[in-house]
Amino acid sequence: MPRSQKIKPFLWFDNNLEEAIAFYKTVFPELEVHSINPMMGEFSIFGQEFLALNGGPQFPFTEAVSFFITCTDQNEIDYYWTALTEGGSEGRCGWLKDKFGLSWQVVPAELGAHIGNTDPEKSAYAMNAMMQMNKFVIADLYSETD
Repeated sequence: MPRSQKIKPFLWFDNNLEEAIAFYKTVFPELEVHSINPMMGEFSIFGQEFLALNGGPQFPFTEAVSFFITCTDQNEIDYYWTALTEGGSEGRCGWLKDKFGLSWQVVPAELGAHIGNTDPEKSAYAMNAMMQMNKFVIADLYSETD
């Protein structure tokens, strides 16, 4: 497959690039490695291309950049949440850090419909529920009147 994205995320790893790619391959079986050597790697997940560097500890990842995973159901949320928090840490509202410090958001596809509901009570309910969650529980976004 020819790679043609003009803009690609460039990830700076702390000399553990090969370990990271192997880990992400277990989480995302769709991951394709295009090239890898001791300094750099190119891979794609669901068609999104990434470049990566074994750059050392100078520039760790921060929450200023995260990768958003849109999930179709609770099983998908549970899968990605469990896989990516292994050795990492949980955050609020669907945010987490994996064991490499990379931030992810594991979010139900229907979240926007809940918090953007035209009924202000349902919207407020969903927003309040979201603010209480670490991992999203889709059923908890519905008010009793849904």
